[in-house]
Amino acid sequence: MGKLLVVDDSGTMRRIVKNALVKLGFKPEDILEAADGKEAWEVFQQHRDEIDAVLTDWNMPNMTGLELVKKIREDEVKRGVLGSGKDFLKDIKLGKGVKIIMITTEGGKESVLEAVKAGVNNYIVKPFTIQKIEEKLKQLKLL
Repeated sequence: MGKLLVVDDSGTMRRIVKNALVKLGFKPEDILEAADGKEAWEVFQQHRDEIDAVLTDWNMPNMTGLELVKKIREDEVKRGVLGSGKDFLKDIKLGKGVKIIMITTEGGKESVLEAVKAGVNNYIVKPFTIQKIEEKLKQLKLL
């Protein structure tokens, strides 16, 4: 298992997610953190070949989680990890590219659809349980 990147502007929320991941068997040293999308993009660029999953909030200053997802996916298309056009979403469903889970208060159907079109693999609405994180990680074969 590679590294996980936890992105949230709330230090408390990052700690909650990180603690849940450790309880699920991930090593603390394999969990990277960022306080917003801009910082997360910098961390992602430094560790892109090691990161298996990004768990990101949507609403953050400097760069939102949705903007971060779009940057990561654009980068993967440029590098040939993902196809473009019609192949883009198909490749994501096939499990290509880094796995991205949006963890957010944005629970409306339109928000979920927008995130999926941008390339999110899975979606968790706050508040959540450790079981919900476990379920989503298992669906993405990360557990």
